[in-house]
Amino acid sequence: MKRLLLATAATALIAGAAGAEEVKLGLHLGFTGPLESMAPNIAAGAEAAAKEISESGKFLDGSTVVTPRSDTTCIDAAASVSAAERQVADGVRAMVGGQCSGETIATLEKVAIPNGVLMISPSATSPALSTIDDQNLFYRTSPSDARQGEVMAELAKAQGIESVAITYTNNDYGKGLADSFQAAFEKQGGTVTTSSAHDDGKADYSAEVAALASAGGDALAVVGYVDQGGSGVTRASLDTGAFDKFIFPDGMIGQELVDRFGSEIEGSIGINPAAEGDGRDRFEELAKEAGFDASGPYSAEAYDAAALILLSMQAAGSSDPAAAKEKVMEVANAPGEQILPGELAKGLELLAAGEDIDYVGASSVELVEPGESAGSYRETTIKDGKLEVVAYH
Repeated sequence: MKRLLLATAATALIAGAAGAEEVKLGLHLGFTGPLESMAPNIAAGAEAAAKEISESGKFLDGSTVVTPRSDTTCIDAAASVSAAERQVADGVRAMVGGQCSGETIATLEKVAIPNGVLMISPSATSPALSTIDDQNLFYRTSPSDARQGEVMAELAKAQGIESVAITYTNNDYGKGLADSFQAAFEKQGGTVTTSSAHDDGKADYSAEVAALASAGGDALAVVGYVDQGGSGVTRASLDTGAFDKFIFPDGMIGQELVDRFGSEIEGSIGINPAAEGDGRDRFEELAKEAGFDASGPYSAEAYDAAALILLSMQAAGSSDPAAAKEKVMEVANAPGEQILPGELAKGLELLAAGEDIDYVGASSVELVEPGESAGSYRETTIKDGKLEVVAYH
């Protein structure tokens, strides 16, 4: 009898080991390009979730997770597509990414959908992503810029700004957010004096700033990238005295903005997706232990993107994206036991037992159709040369 029990136990162990695999979760982010200063913390957030799940030993019969990186460049759609194709050829079946909207659209349409790859972006915010027939393969833990534009307008009006000029980076993200902000600001009775595109990568933005200055306005909304033209336009505006008050959305928010301009942009408005509460607090503790900056834009959303992908696989009982994609909305939303950062092992256990979970995560995840964050935003200002949190909206 004892010999039979030992044999049965050994058979069970072998069966469990046979079910284990190495799951490749690609990090498809802009490690070079206009937002390269943000990418390291975004990647670190995703890696923290993958590590937590992998080391728990509770993921898909003891499966482990690896996180190969690929570079979207943020601005070169062809390069992003090629990099994603290499990930797929190497066995990646799900990706955290892309980082910027244009390259995300290209990768989704040319790689993810044709190959059945699940993508959850932490930071691609263009409203255009809401209308793509993605076959349930694309989700985002960041909200659409349709909502960010509304919040920008509300904050501007609350500060007594009655007229604005808008400059935007010449791509899907820039145009989409600029249009959203303009519509919302005008609806509230504000005046947009001009809205014009700027190209990234230029050494001189004096011509663009001259046109903006000619139109005038109480403030300049800089819908751009902090590592690129957004900072170029801001610098030229300050140097010429064209504007001294700015509205900075998510592509401009981060330590790089403070390092570049400090007290020169005192009192300006900053806004980026972020949440407060227990989930955020736990994520900050986790990030401190892991050695990355939890305040970096979209690092929390990246933790949540990676966690949602892997928890959805657990809920499906398979790493196959065709099965996992059908579980994302179910895992992300109520009903179920709430799961916060640092509790991913608990989430895996509950799902393995057939129980429901409500993944709250680091950014208060609540996904609305067609699979994007309902949206919570952090208002910041520049005070004494530092980025200071004012409120959450």
